[in-house]
Amino acid sequence: MTAMTSRLVFGASLACALGAMAVTPVAAQEMEKCFGVALAGQNDCAAGPGTTCAGTSKVDYQGNAWKMVPAGTCVTMELPAAEDGTARAGALEALERDVPKA
Repeated sequence: MTAMTSRLVFGASLACALGAMAVTPVAAQEMEKCFGVALAGQNDCAAGPGTTCAGTSKVDYQGNAWKMVPAGTCVTMELPAAEDGTARAGALEALERDVPKA
């Protein structure tokens, strides 16, 4: 192999390795359940009373419906205020707010 060919092979190998490293953190990102942040019908499974599984929440930001979000972002997500002006925030445990009546 000539010196030029060796450099090209090494450069290509290095580029592939760096590309793989750039993708790994996104795929390996830790996730957590965040209650009260899902839009109606967009919750993940086991939402609580009044729902049976994924996609069954009845109202936006239903307190007992959860969605998987990147770890550490749940309680800092910006959500619109409730109709009465009350501030909303995500939580790591089920909430009683915005739960439809049975």
